[in-house]
Amino acid sequence: MSVAELPTADEQPGIPFLVAGVGASAGGLEAYTELLEALPASPNFALLLVSHLDPGQKSHLVEILSRVCKMPVQEAAEGMKVKVNSVYVIPPGTTMTLVDGHLMLTARPPRNVQHMPIDHLFRSLASIQKSRSAAIVLSGNGSDGVIALQAIKAAGGVTFAQEEQSAKHPSMPRAAALDGNVDHILRPRDIARELERIARHPYAQTDEAPPDAPAVPTRDPVADIIDLLRNRTGVDFTHYKQTTIRRRIMRRMALRNFQSPTEYLALLRTDATEVQNLYQDFLIRVTQFFRDPEAFEAIKEKVFPALLKNRPAGSPVRIWVAGCATGEEAYSLAMCLLEFLDGRAEVASAKILATDLNEVALEKARAGLYLDNIEIDVSPERLRRFFVRTEGHYQISKAVRELCVFSRHNMATDPPFSRIDLVSCRNVLIYMDAALQKRVMPLLHYALNPYGILFLGSSENVGGAADLFEVVDAKHRLFARSSAASMPLDFNASVSAEGRPRPVGREEGQPLWTALDVQKEADRVLLARYAPVGVVVDETMTVLQFRGRTASYLEPAPGMATLDLFRMLREGLLAEVRAATNQAKAENSVITRDGIQLTEGTTARTVRVEVVPFKVPPSGVRFFLILFQDAPQADRVPAPPAEAQPTPNDLKVAQLQQEIGALREYLQSVIEEQESTNEELKSANEEILSANEELQSTNEELQTAKEEAQSANEELSTVNEELRHRNSELARVNNDLVNLLSGVGLPIVMVGRDLRIRRFTPLAEKAFNLIATDVGRPISDMKPNLRLDDFPGMIARVIDSLTPFEGEVQDGSGHWFSLRIRPYVTLDSKIDGASIVLVDVDAIRRQIAPKEVSGS
Repeated sequence: MSVAELPTADEQPGIPFLVAGVGASAGGLEAYTELLEALPASPNFALLLVSHLDPGQKSHLVEILSRVCKMPVQEAAEGMKVKVNSVYVIPPGTTMTLVDGHLMLTARPPRNVQHMPIDHLFRSLASIQKSRSAAIVLSGNGSDGVIALQAIKAAGGVTFAQEEQSAKHPSMPRAAALDGNVDHILRPRDIARELERIARHPYAQTDEAPPDAPAVPTRDPVADIIDLLRNRTGVDFTHYKQTTIRRRIMRRMALRNFQSPTEYLALLRTDATEVQNLYQDFLIRVTQFFRDPEAFEAIKEKVFPALLKNRPAGSPVRIWVAGCATGEEAYSLAMCLLEFLDGRAEVASAKILATDLNEVALEKARAGLYLDNIEIDVSPERLRRFFVRTEGHYQISKAVRELCVFSRHNMATDPPFSRIDLVSCRNVLIYMDAALQKRVMPLLHYALNPYGILFLGSSENVGGAADLFEVVDAKHRLFARSSAASMPLDFNASVSAEGRPRPVGREEGQPLWTALDVQKEADRVLLARYAPVGVVVDETMTVLQFRGRTASYLEPAPGMATLDLFRMLREGLLAEVRAATNQAKAENSVITRDGIQLTEGTTARTVRVEVVPFKVPPSGVRFFLILFQDAPQADRVPAPPAEAQPTPNDLKVAQLQQEIGALREYLQSVIEEQESTNEELKSANEEILSANEELQSTNEELQTAKEEAQSANEELSTVNEELRHRNSELARVNNDLVNLLSGVGLPIVMVGRDLRIRRFTPLAEKAFNLIATDVGRPISDMKPNLRLDDFPGMIARVIDSLTPFEGEVQDGSGHWFSLRIRPYVTLDSKIDGASIVLVDVDAIRRQIAPKEVSGS
């Protein structure tokens, strides 16, 4: 089976050949030149070149690149049809996009709005060309084009970035590489060769219509690839949309230059890196801040008011963002919620649970660090309020990040969350087939609170689960959980796939077990039998979890039910446990107390208490594990005889003394530490307050100035490159002129309209009595070695009358010359001086003279 035989029903691109967008800024001219020089006249694709050009200057890119490119190069015009084997260059002051096979030009935004022409072009290519698109990021400053690379890759296109060492300004290609959406990092000439190869690969040429069914059934290699991925990654893609899965496989085959899926399967079996690359390709992560802005406004107007209406005090708003990718969707919802709560009396707490399969994307989401070209999607007001500007990046502010918890979660196999008010599951269902959607929709229904809201993508719907959800806003895909009874859920079930081997010991309809399940159960048995008993508490000493049988150390306190640890401890433990927990809080280390005497009736026990602080990632919230363990039997102290037992008052006094001693020890350490730090804080606080205001105002001014300077610098760099190129051309022309004048062997002098000498040849030095320093001096100051009357006047008359002069003159030694004075005409037909030439006619003159004498 070849690539052309892989069936898929994806929508085909508008132009039947590969179209590559090339973006560059400062240093782009050299990169463009190297790229185009390496391409043949018929590479079987079209190139769209976008650069950061000064809108007030005429661009000479077409003229310059035409000299090195074997294909026709032309400046783009509105409505121009894109043809194969052609190069189109963006005009200055415009934004260029591809629409239905034609180029569309719009005016660039005002200078106070960031101009991202490369991003705009790449996004239009992804939308129109899909798998027949390519994006190339070359030399330049900033990060234009980086965000749109993920759209190109998600559509099935191919992405390139210039190798940093070969880029004059590596900021743009470096940002593209760090974002993780670049397939190849190469020099421009190597990009040209790879692009030409991919353009001729069947993936970029074939219409991929489903072939006729083979006469003899054969094993589909795509199914084997999916099985291999399931075994290597633990994720089953059997019921993801097969057209998308097959196109992803074909894309990787084109990148690795394979024609047959069987050959590619053989590579996957031996190359773990390629398995991970294919896995990352399957986990499509196309996202952006406030995608479909009107939908987010609808949530602020319709959903949040309903969620907060009559909400019990202290009940947090719980939001689940399924398929969060790199976090833009989750942070967008967090910002909308904070904006909605502004100025409202009811200030509710919130928690946003954001999940995805892609660990690489989740790491980026947790960091909350994004390139500065998010300014396209995020308003300046939100950037100022919810982001912190760093060098070339924006970071989500701490207040927003603390609302979001990111974790890995597989919707198809993992149990869903519960008691959720809003589930955002946008552009996730479109990648699932009907069987998997039928399993996932009841899980989303189960996760939501009564009348909770489901938020889907613009091209998604509840489909066959219409009985589980009611329409709230059809345009913006908002649905409410209906009161219909949930379907029975089996969280251990998985959608079956034909031909999949079943684990030994599993009968049809029984839950699936794995080696991990066996290990977990064995660990549970060991912990129950041999681990010390204890409790897990939070910072307020509220018991969150009992581990083992704790009745020997804890008992419910009389009165109102409570989980306060200190009220549940048995007599004799309170003072030591309180002291140990306070010390563990202060030092954040494991604290142990041995030899604690605990008396029960006539028996006394020696107890060991251990306090272990720990944090739960990624939130970093601290908890404490408090363990209780009896000393060995030999170490136990027998109870005192009855006659020696203390009275109740004695016991009370001893207990109070023990508690006071522990508290005194703890308070003394706290007081000493507090006094030492208090003085430092006082002096530092005054300095910080005074400096903070100055730094804040200075920082705002510097930031504004920096952005303006950076924008101007990129445009100046582009203009400077063109000027440098033109200077080199002028130098070459000047050299040609000097060599031409030296080679003609004639005395030539050029003067301006003011009759000042501009240039002369070496032979003119003798005839006109000139030296090198005479350039710039009036011709009237010179005393030419010629028998002439009013030589400057003759030149002036030629300039004024535009009539050339030609006559014969003699030098001081009687040598004859033909004197020719002609107007100096510029390329735009203006008179800017005169040229004076002497031609040696002495030999001709002397031959004619005897004949004239004899004739007379």
